[in-house]
Amino acid sequence: MSFHEKDLKKLDADTILHPSTNAHEFAKSGSKIMQNGQGIYLQDTDGNRLIDAVAGLWCVNVGYGRPELADAMHSAATNLSYYHTFTGMSNVPQIELAERLLNLAPSNMSKVFFASGGSDGNDSLMKIVWYYHNLIGKPQKRKIISRWQAYHGTSIATASLTGLPSFHKDFNLPIEGVLHTESPDYFRHALEGESELEFSKRRAKQLEDLILEHGPDTVGAFIAEPVMGAGGVITPPEGYFAEIQKITKKYDILFIADEVVCGFGRLGTWFGSEVYDIKPDMMTTAKALTSGYFPFSASFITEEIWDVIKQGSAKYGSFAHGYTYAGHPIGAAVAMANLDIIENEKLVDKSADVGAYFHQSLNQRFANDNFVGQVRGQGMIAAVQLMADAENKVFLDSSLKTAGKVTAKCYENGLIARPLPSVDSVAFSPPLVTTKEEVDQIVDIFEASVRAVIEA
Repeated sequence: MSFHEKDLKKLDADTILHPSTNAHEFAKSGSKIMQNGQGIYLQDTDGNRLIDAVAGLWCVNVGYGRPELADAMHSAATNLSYYHTFTGMSNVPQIELAERLLNLAPSNMSKVFFASGGSDGNDSLMKIVWYYHNLIGKPQKRKIISRWQAYHGTSIATASLTGLPSFHKDFNLPIEGVLHTESPDYFRHALEGESELEFSKRRAKQLEDLILEHGPDTVGAFIAEPVMGAGGVITPPEGYFAEIQKITKKYDILFIADEVVCGFGRLGTWFGSEVYDIKPDMMTTAKALTSGYFPFSASFITEEIWDVIKQGSAKYGSFAHGYTYAGHPIGAAVAMANLDIIENEKLVDKSADVGAYFHQSLNQRFANDNFVGQVRGQGMIAAVQLMADAENKVFLDSSLKTAGKVTAKCYENGLIARPLPSVDSVAFSPPLVTTKEEVDQIVDIFEASVRAVIEA
């Protein structure tokens, strides 16, 4: 074993500030270093072979080790390794990709803005909200409403949109002008005897009250994930988005659909907006656009917003926003090859089919267990709600860190699952290439792991 191989973990601890990591605990435990991946499997440097039931961070939809994506990357890099897209410059891969995406996206989407990830995609749309309202003579209409439990990124602006307190505390966030309304988590927040539709109407009324409190002429946009990801895999209750959209339309508030997790097949449709009849004015996608093989995002705007930007440029000059790597030719080529795989292997349909089987299996496996309160999700995304007493709806003491203990045991048993400590849940979002037989393995390992922790 070489020095480098032998001391990788020490080098990692000595040199890297890890994102979303407890630095104090990491100093004691060290890192898990992934070495290679194939299909739905990963292998770490300790020799553990693991099923990745989270697809990286909800993103490796076509699985690991796809030569088609490596070949696309190589071909693009040897042809045109890079050129910027500022001042009207372009490249063939991004043009082809933009046309293809607009044919897949909701029909009212007109233009695509490319960036490097969900955070800068959402950040870009925030700026466009402000720019748009300035151009139409409504500069006060700049506040943006998000929801508690939402996740929209970690930049200064998008971490402000994120509705998880740990992303705000001690970072001096949220910034001024970002508001939060209540979450759509029916299981956790419904009143006794309240139906899903009644709950949805109450949440819409709370949104309206917030808008009226601040003044409709000061609120520019509302942003939502079709299914909340990191905030708990929260699916909207009956009628939720229909009621919410009544309010946003009533007060002329732009609707931003954050499809970073849900987009490109995760819910068994191309986009989550299709499942819940969301008609966005803007939309952000990333993650599964390249299955994580290249940092890339695509944000969409309607023709109405584009027309305002075009007219504004005629009056005020260039649209002064962009990133060095926006529309990167390699990333666009990888996205095209990734979309080929999704279409050719019918992974959107497979997500619906295998996803239904996955949810059925989890529900059946824990139907009689008082430590599971709910299995929720849609398509190939799921969360298991752990409870102290499901029958009497008693939630776990968060200080016990039960979800983290369960996922640690899963790792020991050869499975990567994701703890969602804010809601004491364990989340799954396997690659869309996962088979029903592999779902059985995931559920078997998870069941053994969670029972080992609960019964300890």
